[in-house]
Amino acid sequence: MIPQDLHYSSDHEWIRSSGEDTVRIGITDYAQNSLGDIVFVQMPEAGMSVSPGDSIGEVESTKSVSDIFAPVTGTVIARNDALDSTPELVNADPYGDGWMIEVQLSDPGEISELLDASAYADLIGEA
Repeated sequence: MIPQDLHYSSDHEWIRSSGEDTVRIGITDYAQNSLGDIVFVQMPEAGMSVSPGDSIGEVESTKSVSDIFAPVTGTVIARNDALDSTPELVNADPYGDGWMIEVQLSDPGEISELLDASAYADLIGEA
């Protein structure tokens, strides 16, 4: 399941435009499936500046703990507080209710540097 309308990072984050210069970010279905049952999600607070490659949180599953990496430069303007009490939303709906943070972009052009659905499918071997 790789939605065509999203952009992707090689670290398995997805990016969806949510406004003129804002994006929502979460982890892909491939990532949540690889992790297994997610039991805890740590995310940055609103106001935090992020840059590509920065670790911006963690996803803890019954198998392991994995970092979440920023795919773009900007400022966190919202976090999905529902994940604090219901982290399993990431497993149940990774591209919907399981979103993690919303970021106001410093450079909206950065999105074009990310993978499209076809390139992400190639990356994970689903082409």
